[in-house]
Amino acid sequence: MVETRQSNGNQGGRQSNKRSFNEGKRHFKRNKKQKTESAVAEGSNEDVLIRDVRELLEKHSLSARNEASSEDGSNSNLPEPFTEVDVEIQELSSTGDGLGILPDSSQVLVVPFVVPGDKVRAKVIRHDRSHPYSVADFVKVIKSSSKRDDDLIRCQYFAKCSGCQFQMMSEADQLAHKKTIVEKAYRHFSKLPASKVPTIGDTHPSHERYGYRTKLTPHFDAPPNARRDRRQGNKPNWEGVPNIGFMQKGTRKTMDIEDCPIGTDAVRKGLKRERKRVAKELDKYSRGATILCRQHTVSIDKDNPGARTNSGIGSTQARTIKKLLKSDVDKLDIDFKTEHPEDFIMEDDGFSYLVKTCITNPKEISTEYVGRHRFDNPAGAFFQNNEAILYPFLLHIKSHIRCPPPKPTPSYTGADMHPNPDKITHLVDAYCGSGLFSVYLADMFEKTIGIDTSSQSIEFASKNAEMNGISKEKASFLAGDAKDIFAHVREFPADNTVVVLDPSRKGCDESFLSQLLAFAPKRVVYVSCNVHTQARDVGVLCGDEGRYEIESLMGWDFFPQTAHVEALAILKRRDGAKTGSEGESGGRKVEEFGEGQGEETDANGKDDVQNGDGANETSSGHKGEDAPKSLVTGIEWDGNKTV
Repeated sequence: MVETRQSNGNQGGRQSNKRSFNEGKRHFKRNKKQKTESAVAEGSNEDVLIRDVRELLEKHSLSARNEASSEDGSNSNLPEPFTEVDVEIQELSSTGDGLGILPDSSQVLVVPFVVPGDKVRAKVIRHDRSHPYSVADFVKVIKSSSKRDDDLIRCQYFAKCSGCQFQMMSEADQLAHKKTIVEKAYRHFSKLPASKVPTIGDTHPSHERYGYRTKLTPHFDAPPNARRDRRQGNKPNWEGVPNIGFMQKGTRKTMDIEDCPIGTDAVRKGLKRERKRVAKELDKYSRGATILCRQHTVSIDKDNPGARTNSGIGSTQARTIKKLLKSDVDKLDIDFKTEHPEDFIMEDDGFSYLVKTCITNPKEISTEYVGRHRFDNPAGAFFQNNEAILYPFLLHIKSHIRCPPPKPTPSYTGADMHPNPDKITHLVDAYCGSGLFSVYLADMFEKTIGIDTSSQSIEFASKNAEMNGISKEKASFLAGDAKDIFAHVREFPADNTVVVLDPSRKGCDESFLSQLLAFAPKRVVYVSCNVHTQARDVGVLCGDEGRYEIESLMGWDFFPQTAHVEALAILKRRDGAKTGSEGESGGRKVEEFGEGQGEETDANGKDDVQNGDGANETSSGHKGEDAPKSLVTGIEWDGNKTV
C-alpha cells in the first residue's frame, strides 16, 4: 500500500464541489488516446523524461501492466494531488530528477533533489494524463542512500532553488551520471545501432566545482496590478522590495537569493551590489526585470616589459598593482568598467595579474582570457560560462581536430602533439559566434573561415582575431545565409577540411545538415549543450544514408552541481564517401526539436544553459598538485602553460 498523508492547508475547501482525482481520471480516460506523442516536442525535457520513465517501467516489467491499467481504469489507487507519499528512488533521469515507482501501481513518481537509494517523502502535485508518471515536490529524506552526502551542500537555497540538482552528490557520482546521460541520449535519439556508437568516454571534470560561472542573470517580478497601473498612467505600487533571484523548483515563484556559490567571486560580489541598487532605485521600475552580472577580466602582464594587454600598461606598473588597487586605483589609468574597486578580485595566473570585476550593462564589452587568447564580447551575448574547464576543453579539441593524438608510450616525448596524417589544412567554424574556436585554432590551419548568421557576432569575431595576431588572410569571418551557409567555402577542399559545429540547444536544422552532407568535409567536430539534439543530428550524419562514423564521444562537465552536460562528438568521413558536388545530401529527415527547458537565448541566437528557470549560468586553469592529466596525450597539464 502507498503510505499517504494529506497535507494541511493546500486544498482548503476549493475541491469540495469537484470530482475526486480518480473520478476525474476516468472522465479523461476516453480522451487519452486522442493525446498523441507528437504534442511533446522531440528532445525537450518532457520527451527525455518520458523515455526515461518508460525505460524504468520496462526494467521492472511494468510497461504492459501500465498500458492495461490505463485502458481499464484499474490503476485507480493513485494518491490524490497534494498528498504526501513515501517512495524509494530507483534511478536518476537525464533531467536530474529522481524516479521511483509508487507501490501497488505501475506509475513512476518524479521527485527532485534525490539520489538512487534514497527513501523520501514527497508531495504529489499532479498526475500526467497521457504518460505513466506523476510529478512530486521533495519534502524530506526518510532514509539516506549511501550515495547521498548532505555535508557537500554549500548553498542555503538548495532543494528549493531550481538551479542546482546534485549538490548532495560526490563529484565521481555526478560525472558517472553525466556519462549515462550521453549514453541514453544516443540510445534514445540517434536511431543508430549500438554497433555504430563507440564506447562513451568518461566525463571530463571541471577543476572548479563551485565558483565557476562567469555570468548570472537573477530577476524580479513586476509589482501587483502593474499592467493596470501602466494602462491608467499610475506609478507602480511596490509593496516593499520584491524577491530578487531565481525560480523556485516546480513553481513560477521567484526566490529571494542573496548569494549564489556557483558564481565566480567577482560575479557574487556584483550580485550583492545589484540587489542593493535595485532596492534603492525600485521606483525607477514599472515592471519586473532581469539583472545581468557578467565577469570582466583585465590582464596586466607582469614579466614582459614591452607587452600590451587590454589594460594598456606594462610590467613596471604591474609590480605595484596590488598596492594601487587598494589605495589609489585612479593612478592606474585603466578602465575597469566599474565604479566599485572594492569589489575587485585579484588573481595571478603565472603570466599576468588578472583583475576581475562584474559588469551589469548588457551593451558593455566584457573580456575573458582562454590561455593567452583574449576574447571581447558584448556582456549580454553568449560566451561559454565556465572558465575553469574551457581551456582544457579547447586543448582537447586542438589535439583531436585533425586526428586522434598518439597514445603515450615510454619513448613518446610529446614533441608532435598535433600530427596531421590526413593533411587537414582548412577549418570551417559554423555557428562561430565571437570566434572562440576559429580564433583559438587558427594557427593550426592554412585557412580558417568563421560563419554566423549574426552580423554582430561576425564583427566581434573579426576583432578578436585581429587582437590575437591573426591576419585576415589566415582567418576571415562572414555573415552567412542560413539557406546556403557553405556558399563561402566551396573553394575549400573537402578532403582537407574540418568543420566545427556549436549550435544552440535546438541543434542543427534539416537544411544545415543537408548542406553539410553535400559539402562532406573530412572531419566534423560537434559541440553541444544539448546532447539529445546532438544525438539526433549525429544519427543523420552517421546513418545508413550518411557519410560519417563516430570517432569519439564524451561529456564535459561545464555545469557542476546540475544535470547539464556539454557533449563533444568527433566524426570522420567514411572512406569512399562522395564529396562536395559528387553526391546529393543523404540521411533521414530531421525533425525539429522543441526548446529545451532551462535555457536562455541571447540576441545572437545562442543559448546559455540556465542555473535554474530564468537564472544564467576562479582563475582559468589548474595549478600545483591539483593539476589533472590532460586528455591531450595523458601528460600532466599545468594551467600556467599554453599549447
